[in-house]
Amino acid sequence: MKYKLGDFVRFVDEKMEGFVTRIIDDQMIGVTGEDDFEIPVLASKVTTVHGYEAPGNKKDDTAIDQPVQAGEFKTNGVFLGAVNDSKANSVVHFYLINETSFQLLASLTAEKQQVYKGEFSGTLAANTAAKVYSAQLADLQLWPSLSFHILYYTKQNVQPPAPLIINEKFKAKDFSGSKKTIPLLNQQGWLFRLDEPELVIDAQKLKESFYQSPEEKAVVEKPKSEVDLHIEKIRNDYQFLNSGEILKIQLDYFHKMLDAAIVHQLPEITFIHGAGNGILRHELHKQLGRHQKVQTFMDARKEKFGYGATKVILK
Repeated sequence: MKYKLGDFVRFVDEKMEGFVTRIIDDQMIGVTGEDDFEIPVLASKVTTVHGYEAPGNKKDDTAIDQPVQAGEFKTNGVFLGAVNDSKANSVVHFYLINETSFQLLASLTAEKQQVYKGEFSGTLAANTAAKVYSAQLADLQLWPSLSFHILYYTKQNVQPPAPLIINEKFKAKDFSGSKKTIPLLNQQGWLFRLDEPELVIDAQKLKESFYQSPEEKAVVEKPKSEVDLHIEKIRNDYQFLNSGEILKIQLDYFHKMLDAAIVHQLPEITFIHGAGNGILRHELHKQLGRHQKVQTFMDARKEKFGYGATKVILK
């Protein structure tokens, strides 16, 4: 298949043109025109229209391996960014983003029902991004699993991290949170960190917790079905706190109530965060999106809360 999602094409036999929004099979594609109606057509019946490039496709000739001064070498910051195509909004493009000072040697393989297909291989210089995959957002449930293999390389006297091997199967909840500005692309989209630090468990502290007497063990109270995270509901001295302290207190209380809901096996819990500037809502959605005990989450009863509350469904 010579066409990719987001390509701008023109019909050979008709005065029509549009964007490729679906790859049906090796011979058929779906093309969406200005009327937002998708038309299935043989790939042989369309031709590429030159002059249009999807965002991020242009080559950056300045992206080379520049020496980094000692003390400025950045060893982490590998992300996967997803943005909608600027012309075909139903198509989402994935970009591998390298904010480290290393060169990245990367490959991406898609797997579906034990059928494997290489989607990308290449080198990313420091502080560059490369498009690695495109998909129809409406077909999210049909997407394959994506497997990333990433090696770090530099000529400088810096020890590279261990290679990254990331297997990702996206779900609807991964795209339910608020969009944010994607670094290097300067576009709104969804951002996923690939070099997330691993959770380190203190084995000694874990062992000690098993030997606490009943009096020492904390009693986890059952939370209410609706938890208000407004700072005046949590602290009486909120007038003396700055915005950073307030956010930390709200997030700590959110985690405490979420853990309590899990301990008491509640099927769901609603967090009232308010609309405001959206910072607290964004942080909650980011944490919920990668929590293993969260099945999904959504805006809660808009007629009651507007966009000021999030309902969490627990596993």
